[in-house]
Amino acid sequence: MSFTSYPQAKPRLHRSELAVPASQPKFFEKAAASEADAVFLDLEDAVAPDEKDQARKNAIQALNDIDWGEHIISVRINGLDTHYMYRDVVDVVEQAGGALDMIVIPKVGTAADVYALDMLVTQIEQAKGLARRIGFSLIIETALGMANVQDIAGASPRNEALNFGVADFAASTRMRLTDIGGASPDYTVLTGGPQDLEREVHWNDVWHYGLARIVVAGRARGLRVLDGPYGDFNDPEGYRAAARRAATLGCDGKWAIHPKQVALANEVMSPRAEEVRHAERVLEAMAAATAAGQGAVALDGRLIDIASIRHAEALVQTARRIEARKPASRAAGN
Repeated sequence: MSFTSYPQAKPRLHRSELAVPASQPKFFEKAAASEADAVFLDLEDAVAPDEKDQARKNAIQALNDIDWGEHIISVRINGLDTHYMYRDVVDVVEQAGGALDMIVIPKVGTAADVYALDMLVTQIEQAKGLARRIGFSLIIETALGMANVQDIAGASPRNEALNFGVADFAASTRMRLTDIGGASPDYTVLTGGPQDLEREVHWNDVWHYGLARIVVAGRARGLRVLDGPYGDFNDPEGYRAAARRAATLGCDGKWAIHPKQVALANEVMSPRAEEVRHAERVLEAMAAATAAGQGAVALDGRLIDIASIRHAEALVQTARRIEARKPASRAAGN
């Protein structure tokens, strides 16, 4: 391990994040009652320009009046390049900051963007006497943001999560596709050569580079990492496939742009029962070896290294958070 290390972000269960337009208050209570681990009230892309002011008021009222339970509750502000942003931050934090877990910051391009918002939020918290520090959830969705993602990840102690904004990233890099978060039939490789009578086409993952880069930057700084939206909410298998790829790369969770995607995200991003059992056995073997004064730990004929132990600890902790998150009736099997 390097002598340089960074603290881990506040541990939160973050398998699913439900996006809710702040201009549609009829959806707020449903979101609060949903199984989503996190909910963000959107003041940005989902809100038309002439509805921005009212959406902001709706979000403030919802933060103060609705019981959000154990959800991570956030507000996605407008971009730093708009004149809506400062009022989003000032009004929401001044009037409802005590009920806010995180601010979701879109289209982050440089570490200075995060620094500027950190300064503003810090001053408001101090002026209003807010006891709990509001966290930042950063969306990487531009070529500039992707180029600077490592510096962005470490730009503020408020940083908790990095998110991959696939749609705007595709637009920013001029990718030739319109399927948000899905596969592209043009991003392929062809097997064999011109001498072969039959050649197979293999699809590749057009999002792999961006997501992998965000995962590495986030993990290096102790942040949670979330995969972004999957546009076709009538394609559950496509969503599951995208979520599995994200989980395999190391993501904690995935966005849900429709309530029906929440259960899919929770399903895929939860550790499987057999994984939890194996992790528990790893920790039991470690404890037994330590008690016996043994320097090496073995399980099922295989040595267990430090990395395996740390992975097992993280997995078991996640499983415990999931169990604690379940409503009492469901946890009791009723």
